[in-house]
Amino acid sequence: MLGKRLPVRIQTDNGSEFISKSLDKWAYEHRVTMDFSRPGKPTDNPVIESFNGSLRDECLNIHWFLSLEDAQGFVE
Repeated sequence: MLGKRLPVRIQTDNGSEFISKSLDKWAYEHRVTMDFSRPGKPTDNPVIESFNGSLRDECLNIHWFLSLEDAQGFVE
């Protein structure tokens, strides 16, 4: 994380990947506020919901990645 600025707030839905204790602890330790949308309300964050759907359909559901680094290199 050297040289990178952390966000003040991260807005997410209530997916299992965003409600973990480890993410909560990381956010607390780095003074990052987690802002969760209301369950079942994709209209709270329509732009990111649309982006996530497109990324999933056009990339993640089509390709197999060997590691997180492999996926990051492909997406970038």
